[in-house]
Amino acid sequence: MNPDDAWWRSAVIYQIYVRSFADSDGDGIGDLPGITARLSHVADLGADAVWLTPFYRSPMRDGGYDVADHRDIDPRFGTLADADELLARAHELGLRVIIDIVPNHTSDQHTWFQQALASRPGSPARARYVFRDGRGEDGTRPPTDWQSVFGGPAWTRVPDGQWYLHLFDATQPDLDWNHPEVVAEFHDVLRFWLDRGVDGFRFDVAHGMAKDLAEPLRDLGPDQVHHRIVGDGWHGKHPFWDRDEVHDLLRGFRAVTDAYEPPRVTVAESWAALDRRGQYVRPDELHQAFNFDFLGADWHGATLRATIDRSLTLAVEVGATPTWVLSNHDVVRHASRLALPSGTDIEAWLRSGGTEPCVPPALAARRARAAALLLLALPGAAYLYQGEELGLPEVADLPDEALRDPVRHRSAGARKGRDGCRVPIPWERTGPSYGFGPAAPWLPQPATFAALSVEAQQADPTSSLALYREAITQRRTLLTADTDITWHSAEADPVLDFTVGSLRCVTNPSPEPALLPDIPSGPPSLTSLPLPATARLLPPDATVWYRLDSAQPSQVGGSGS
Repeated sequence: MNPDDAWWRSAVIYQIYVRSFADSDGDGIGDLPGITARLSHVADLGADAVWLTPFYRSPMRDGGYDVADHRDIDPRFGTLADADELLARAHELGLRVIIDIVPNHTSDQHTWFQQALASRPGSPARARYVFRDGRGEDGTRPPTDWQSVFGGPAWTRVPDGQWYLHLFDATQPDLDWNHPEVVAEFHDVLRFWLDRGVDGFRFDVAHGMAKDLAEPLRDLGPDQVHHRIVGDGWHGKHPFWDRDEVHDLLRGFRAVTDAYEPPRVTVAESWAALDRRGQYVRPDELHQAFNFDFLGADWHGATLRATIDRSLTLAVEVGATPTWVLSNHDVVRHASRLALPSGTDIEAWLRSGGTEPCVPPALAARRARAAALLLLALPGAAYLYQGEELGLPEVADLPDEALRDPVRHRSAGARKGRDGCRVPIPWERTGPSYGFGPAAPWLPQPATFAALSVEAQQADPTSSLALYREAITQRRTLLTADTDITWHSAEADPVLDFTVGSLRCVTNPSPEPALLPDIPSGPPSLTSLPLPATARLLPPDATVWYRLDSAQPSQVGGSGS
């Protein structure tokens, strides 16, 4: 295989949440032409690829993850011609394009589900989904006690008395992947987009497609496993999460993509436990699986070290490379999360509007910058979420009337939802949306976004944006595609000190300064914040890089405030 064909093994991949990246037509919602116009930002950052969240025709009950037509673009996002232009522009800039596929469920507005509702119980149209009779003499109780990830029962009753399964919102009925028509349809959807030139797919809820639907269906009791993280005690036998049978479905996806040249990349969103997740990236399955353990690890040296070691070991066992991610469209942005005390109840913090406990801005910025350099120093693929290069925090104080996430409504307010990490990103210092578009955006932006905009950071060598650009530039020359890592710190040390390729990284997540190693090659090539000129001390919440070859660029650092 040409080494370039395995580009994803050490790639930097930039996630674009379509609704919140750039709005070209003034309706307040991001769209494909807006992305195309702003792609040079991603190329200038140094990324190798973009991953786009769903842009398909959809009622948008769950931000596009409720797909009504997998082969068309939602009019709010543009047209198929706009998608083709985006692909062409990305490839012109040297960026590959990964798109989201949502195979676990469809929208309730999908033609198939509308046919199912119009058909009788037991009909072929209903067999594509999971319909069951209810319990009790009159069938008024759900078939099982299964709960939705978004809150409430995972079953909804239709007028003729049957119930259908939805592991997420009621407008997202689950497909039955035992049905050959479902398999054939999604293989054809993949070919449709591969033929248009996409470079790969990210499979949403990859661990949830296979389900044990043999009668009688099993109740789970009060201690249900809710999506994150699945594995312990189940060993592939949970009724619907991380079942062993899902791997045959993933092999089918891989067979479709492997028929294309050059090879396309396949990525799993799998919330299976770390010791199970390696199965998703075996040689005949997908190429990568998101590493949510690293994302969820506390800002603590021994915890981070253990997660890194285990991730690398499991990846090497199956011939894969690990992925590293700190933020995405489903979790609190790490620029806020890492500054919260260990053990903070995230849901309670969001309900308080981000005030209990308060996140010190300077601490949040320092930790976000240090974590970014740690992430980018690790071997494997790095996934960045739009706006993290700007140091954007979680917008935790969105008013109730602005919230759009169905999680808020299905949990009856117990969970605030994911809107705070989806607020449109700022491009300019001024304007009704800080350059996001001609009008106010679909979610309100805080006034603090002005100083964090691309325009405000563009020429500032100490900015978060400058740090990311320089780190990605150095990463490209210093890291290799293999997974070799040499530790210079002990497992229980509060400081992380390791070498990958020609890069030595030292991160201090502890509250005390740490002595820097004596590196023969000279001073650091990159620092997350300025170091004292004389003392060989690494401040708390800081990361430094040393390059172990003869070329020594000037030190880059920021104030961290």
